Amino acid sequence: MEIREPERQPLTLTHWLILLVAVIGFAFDIYELLMMPLIARPALAQLLSVDPLTESGHQLILTWTGRIQWGSALCGGTFGLLGGYLTDRFGRRRVLTWSILLYACSAFAAGFATSAAMLLVLRCATFVGVCVEFVAAVAWLAEVFPNPRQREWVLGVTQAFSSLGGLLVAGVYYLVIHYADQLPAIYGTHEPWRYTLISGLIPALPLIVIRPFLPESPVWCEKKRAGTLKRPSLAELFAPKFRRTTIASTILFACAYGAAFGAIQFTPQIVPGLVAGAPKLKELRKELEAAKEAGSDTSALRAEIGKVAGAQQKAVSRVQSWQEIGGLLGRCALAVLAMYIVSRRALLRVFQVPGLIVIPLIFVFWATKDVELLKWGIALAGFFTVAQFSFWGNYLPVVYPAYLRGTGEGFAANVGGRMIGTSAAVLTPAIANLFSSGTPFQRLAYAAATTAAIVYTLGFITSFWLPEPAQEDSHD
Repeated sequence: MEIREPERQPLTLTHWLILLVAVIGFAFDIYELLMMPLIARPALAQLLSVDPLTESGHQLILTWTGRIQWGSALCGGTFGLLGGYLTDRFGRRRVLTWSILLYACSAFAAGFATSAAMLLVLRCATFVGVCVEFVAAVAWLAEVFPNPRQREWVLGVTQAFSSLGGLLVAGVYYLVIHYADQLPAIYGTHEPWRYTLISGLIPALPLIVIRPFLPESPVWCEKKRAGTLKRPSLAELFAPKFRRTTIASTILFACAYGAAFGAIQFTPQIVPGLVAGAPKLKELRKELEAAKEAGSDTSALRAEIGKVAGAQQKAVSRVQSWQEIGGLLGRCALAVLAMYIVSRRALLRVFQVPGLIVIPLIFVFWATKDVELLKWGIALAGFFTVAQFSFWGNYLPVVYPAYLRGTGEGFAANVGGRMIGTSAAVLTPAIANLFSSGTPFQRLAYAAATTAAIVYTLGFITSFWLPEPAQEDSHD
């Protein structure tokens, strides 16, 4: 019997409001996730009271960066998995709304952190909201737009705005660096990293206005009213029908996050070593201390140090912007290709195979030579890696039934991506310590190349076991 495809829906005002909330949610998901790599160096240098130019200070900052990145991801993954269950149990809209409010408010509070431990706790709360929001939003959109081609377009386009969030955070950080002195003082200082964290409150503001006009998923409501909505179960993800899908998607999600957290997100830690004058900063700091002890005039030395430090932060923001431009183009490319490439495995490999070859080479050569070359290279890295995040938003909703959709997405995204994949944030600094030659920045670049090669190879091998979705398209 032929299954009739649901008709394409004309977009109403309600649909546009749904799309707006999804766009805001996806954009600020990445806004929050990419904020920490930008601000980690100056924030932790202040909170830990260390000099990032010394070997011990650099290592301590790297260690705490890994703790915050992985620790918050573990918390987010744990509660994100629970969020997938709650999404199936209590509805998509309710969970989506509260998750956005959670990550916005915790991000605001993080701007007032007084210790590295306090920043870690608040970043954990932010990640919890982000991880839950992704699962709820994808399930919600997939069910509001049942027509397969329209659903592919909606999921692809709205997720493309995730990369806009990356551009926004890079742009906000750049502006804050310029205008921090004109903003209200926090604890008597004008630290750009604090204002950048506080800006995470923005998505909560339009949500307060739009929330009353948002409908629940019609598919979820219909099954709830009819009493046919089964209880979601983690154990069922490993039933014979879903086991292969669950295992393969979890590993592949982990590999995509491993490339992001173990390689690309260390770029802001690498860029300062490529800025003109950076190699002399350590000597300038020693001269400054000597001048202080001798009672000499230090104004010229302070000005020179400030000039190089400012150039480093601006270069970090600029390179981060190129990464997000690449990611945005990658998401857009996937949104278009998803409507024409039938095989999901083939679609994934369009981004996996070039990434496996190109990204390790970028970190070995360009990330150790020149910041302008790295700018172009990191755009390519973003293109091939970030597109894979959108892939899962298109793939997972059609391989699980409605009662298991949030749970299945939550397991792959949170256990695979957030818990396992983000452990690369700890792996890369450990690998960097194995290299004996080169500057700390170069050793970190080599370690990022190693991590990228490992996770991309594992991802490519696993893609051969990824099941293709069934031809019939049904919410049951």
